[in-house]
Parts: sequence; C-alpha cells; structure tokens
Amino acid sequence: MLTTLLAGIGSGLSLIVAIGAQNAFVLRRGIRREHVGPVALLCALADALLIGAGVLGIGTLVERAPVVLDVVRWGGVVFLLCYAVLALRRAVHPDALRADGAATGASLKAALTTAAALTFLNPHVYLDTVLLLGSIANQHGGDGRWVFATGAAIGSFTRFFGLGYGARRLAPLFAKPMAWRVLDGLIAVVMTLIALSPAVG
Repeated sequence: MLTTLLAGIGSGLSLIVAIGAQNAFVLRRGIRREHVGPVALLCALADALLIGAGVLGIGTLVERAPVVLDVVRWGGVVFLLCYAVLALRRAVHPDALRADGAATGASLKAALTTAAALTFLNPHVYLDTVLLLGSIANQHGGDGRWVFATGAAIGSFTRFFGLGYGARRLAPLFAKPMAWRVLDGLIAVVMTLIALSPAVG
C-alpha cells in the first residue's frame, strides 16, 4: 500500500512539469502574494475531486460521450484565448504590473472565479486527472485505487501550495517591469498553445 501511495504522490507531483493554465495562474498569484492560500486550495480540491471522479469511472463516461468533452473543449478554447489576450495586454503595459500586488484591486472572489474557470474549462485537466490518473488508479484495483488516488491528491496539494508559496522567492526579481513582461508573455503563449491544441486536435 505504501508503494501505491508513493506512486500516486509521484503522479500528482509530476503534473507540475507541464506549466498549464492552473499552474501559471497559481504561480502568478504567488509572485504577487495575492490570495495564494485560497487559490491553491481551490485548485488542489478541484484536482482531488476530478481524480476521485476518474476512479469512480467518470473517465469512461466521458470517453463514451465525447460530446461532453467537446462542449468543455470549445468553451475552454474561448476562455483560454481571452485569458491569453489579457496576459498579452499586461505584458505590453508593464506600468500596470506590481510585484507586491498591493494596488491590483483584485478581489478574492475574482481570483477564485478565475481559478475555477481555468480548472474546469481546461480540457487538459480532464485528460490529465480524470482520464490519465483515474485510469492509472484503477489499475491498482480494489482498495489500492483509492490509496493511489489519495496519493495523487496529496501530490496535487503539495504541487499547488509549493508553487504558490515558493513563488514568493521570485518576488525581488519581479520588482522589475521587464520580468513581468516576460512572465506574462510566456503565460500568453502557454494559454494560446493550450487553447489551440484541442481546437486543432
């Protein structure tokens, strides 16, 4: 069981390698020190929920009813492209960027709403958590699948909180507007690529 748990933790942590929509948003909140805990918690709980759904076989349902994923796919394409445009605008206008986040005026509700949208409107979240992790978990059978799922959820919590609070170490670097330009430019590219991959797939 310990081996299964560790395998789940490793799988959950491994998703940090692909800096996707969730990770990029949490990273930016962490650098700005803006609602880090609540945003990280929402993303981690959403991951745990989706992993659990995968274990329960929702992934099979999604595979058998591709129209569900299609609806999410095209809604996500529109949302992610809009977010990419906003990131690009921030990169072009660095005077609006502050590392401390003190003058942003972004509310907790707005941050959580954006985090939720980046989570549930991103088709890759369903592919990575529901289908991928869910299918791996079910390979462990019986109680083992839930042990793996628990490990994967622990990995997700570690990933999001580590990314959010670890990003604070980068705050001195992001006191420079150029650093924000680079980050937001990269976020715009990442969001665009994520949005276009299901659109052309």
